[in-house]
Amino acid sequence: MNQADAIDIVQEAIWTIVIASTPAVAAAMIVGIVIALFQALTQIQEMTLTFVPKILAIFIVIGISASFTGAQVYAFTQEAYSRIETGFDVER
Repeated sequence: MNQADAIDIVQEAIWTIVIASTPAVAAAMIVGIVIALFQALTQIQEMTLTFVPKILAIFIVIGISASFTGAQVYAFTQEAYSRIETGFDVER
């Protein structure tokens, strides 16, 4: 494995993290915007109001998208392992 292969694997790892975390981050953003609009409209300025709905939304989305996330991580793992060169000559 040379330096270019290592950089490619790191780039693929970062892209896999971005893709795998997108559903949970999107759910947190959507719930955060809805709660912020609710707080602005009702003038309720309770700071802890956002935590429970966000956590519930993230857990639900993670539960729903777990197979997608697992498939992304599995595909990356297979690609990374296929690029690994053993470098050892085993003679028996």
